Amino acid sequence: MEMIIDFPGGARVDAHFDQYTVRTDQPPMGGGEGSAPTPFAVFLASIGTCAGIYVLGFCRQRGLPTDGIRIIQRAHRDPQTGLVGQIELEIQVPPTFPEKYHESLVRSANMCAVKKHLENPPSFNTYTRVINA
Repeated sequence: MEMIIDFPGGARVDAHFDQYTVRTDQPPMGGGEGSAPTPFAVFLASIGTCAGIYVLGFCRQRGLPTDGIRIIQRAHRDPQTGLVGQIELEIQVPPTFPEKYHESLVRSANMCAVKKHLENPPSFNTYTRVINA
């Protein structure tokens, strides 16, 4: 998959791929306007939404209603490094959701491709190339 990353102004940085654009910005205290989420917030959101698509698929395959189901994601920072040291995904279900599927929901959420890539990170190759304008 190829993405084009550009700089539309200010502290904004956008990613373009297929027919989509993911817009990011920095908060005012970081030199931006706060017009879009930060790249790191988009990264974190990709974890919860990826888990969510697996939970949604699990429910749809079994004809289970998704009304009242939501995922609360919490990122816990390591006080020594300042980096996120743990991500917690709490799948909230209504009282009517069959208890026999609770653990299966967790297993479904854990199938998330974003999570699997974090567990087995890719290597990075960053370089510059001069292009003719």
